[in-house]
Parts: sequence; C-alpha cells; structure tokens
Amino acid sequence: MHNASIPTALTINAQNFEEVYLEHYAALHRYAYAILYEDDMADELVQQVFVKILEKKQSFQIHVSVKAYLYRSVHNECLNYLKHEKVKKGYQEHSVGKKQYAESASKNLQYKELEQQLSKSINALPEQCRTIFQLSRFEELKYAEIALQLGLSVKTIENQISKALKRLRNDLADYLPLLLFILINTRR
Repeated sequence: MHNASIPTALTINAQNFEEVYLEHYAALHRYAYAILYEDDMADELVQQVFVKILEKKQSFQIHVSVKAYLYRSVHNECLNYLKHEKVKKGYQEHSVGKKQYAESASKNLQYKELEQQLSKSINALPEQCRTIFQLSRFEELKYAEIALQLGLSVKTIENQISKALKRLRNDLADYLPLLLFILINTRR
C-alpha cells in the first residue's frame, strides 16, 4: 500500500532554481515581513535563504516539500536575525550605561577638583577680600549690608568683590566648561 503523504525527494539545481525562486519569493517575503515588520530586512533574509541554496555547489535535495523547506529556512533566518538584534541592543544598552557611568564618575571627579581649587583660590585671597567675598556669595548679603557690618564703604565692597572675582576667574579658567555645565544644569 502506497502512502501519498510521504513526499519524495526534490532536487534544486541551476535548471529549476529560477522557477522555485519565482514561485515562492513573494509569499516568503510576506511571511518574513509578518515576523520582522521590516520590509528591507524581510527581503534580505529571503534572498539569503536562496543564496545559501545557490552556494551549494551540487544539486540540493529536499526530502520534504519545497514550500515547507523554504518557509522553515526563512523562519530560522528571521529568528536568528531577531536574536542577533536582541544581543546587539543589549550590548548597546550596556555600552551606553557604562559610558554614562564613566561620564558621571568623570564629572564627579572634576566637580571635586573644582571644589578643591575654588576653596584653595578663595583661601589665597587677602583676608579682607576673602571675608567680603564669602559674605557676599555664601551668606548672600547685599553690598550695603556687608559695608555696614564691616564698617566699610559700599564702593570698597564693590572693589573687593571685583578683585576677588577677577582672581577667581584667572585661577579657575581651566574649569570654565565644568562651571558652565553645573550652572546650566542647576538652574532648573
């Protein structure tokens, strides 16, 4: 008794390749697109399946139906592509995370260096100039309040603040980009 459900072997060779390609390409492309939702990649992966068949130097025998073989091949190519994209995306996310961590660590180090340099520069100011600057910037007193508290004129306070700022600008010139970054990001 002959069982009709068992397919016979089919050979794909140079003579019938074009016929198989033309008969199945459009449906395979739609199938790949349904998996990937990317038209160009669906096209590329279907082409890749046919290229692999062509790369086989001899005749290529299929012991199941050609249609089933081609669909399974396209399915596998799509899954391999999706797995590869998932790995690639994971690596990119990991790389971005590492980069952001490194940038954050670098900014923290630069910020600490800035704090140290700022403290050093303020401490290097003459005593009266340093006191006036600290009252103005850290205690947030107005010039008139500082003048009253220290028994000096407002003009003297203005001159001392100007002198302090000029010296700090010179001492902290290398930190200007970081200062701008801090000022921009803390004004929100």
